[in-house]
Amino acid sequence: MTHTQDKSTAMRQGVLIFIYLGVLTALEYFIAVAFENVPLLVVVALVKAGLVLYYYMHIYRLNENDGSDEHSLAYKTGTNRLGLWLFLLSDAFVFGGLMVARVNLLGMTRPHLNQVLGLAVTAVLLISSFFMNRGETAMSRGDRKGFLLNTSITLVLALAFLLGVVAVEWPTAAHEGLTPSSGVAGAVFYMMTGMHAFHVLTGVLFLIIILRNGVRGVYTAEKHWAVEAAAVYWHFVDVVWIFFYPALYLIGKVL
Repeated sequence: MTHTQDKSTAMRQGVLIFIYLGVLTALEYFIAVAFENVPLLVVVALVKAGLVLYYYMHIYRLNENDGSDEHSLAYKTGTNRLGLWLFLLSDAFVFGGLMVARVNLLGMTRPHLNQVLGLAVTAVLLISSFFMNRGETAMSRGDRKGFLLNTSITLVLALAFLLGVVAVEWPTAAHEGLTPSSGVAGAVFYMMTGMHAFHVLTGVLFLIIILRNGVRGVYTAEKHWAVEAAAVYWHFVDVVWIFFYPALYLIGKVL
């Protein structure tokens, strides 16, 4: 797959990556139910994260600085990309710390959670990343209408994920006796999902801003850094959940 593509090719690539992610998620669930093979679950999560990082988050663009002068758009965009990725790297340490806490405190056990709901919100988040990729791709090719449509769908799905976790999963877990003060499992669950939900909320605000600017005609095919930044941030939220989902719902025996 090449980096320089026309719109239709880029869109098809996005569909292909989404299919890969869907198949891998189904495989992940099957492995957890049938085999409880933790190393294989880790491998699947790493492959999924790699696909998102490379194809949806365009990590290869960090090498695209062509040596232009510091006043050029290319130079400024390259600098912005580096700054954004440094921020995401620092933020990743926060989520990494939560993962370490989960492993150290719960080991090969996990809280009792609604498996169907967990799979459903995971699917919603993956689908939202698909539409975010289509929205960014459309704007990068000058398709303002396609950008607005796909980003609007992303926003709706983002809100659905947020409500699914905060308004459905949390009360359901609490009803089953899993609360922040009920023990280590509750503390870990609400801390991990709460921190992730906060980032989802931040992403929702980011999406609202670029949608508003898109309606005003701020972005063009040549100048749409804010759209790219919002897309990269949203896919980062997806990557985090790629690891949080198996850690909370699939790995270990239910307490």
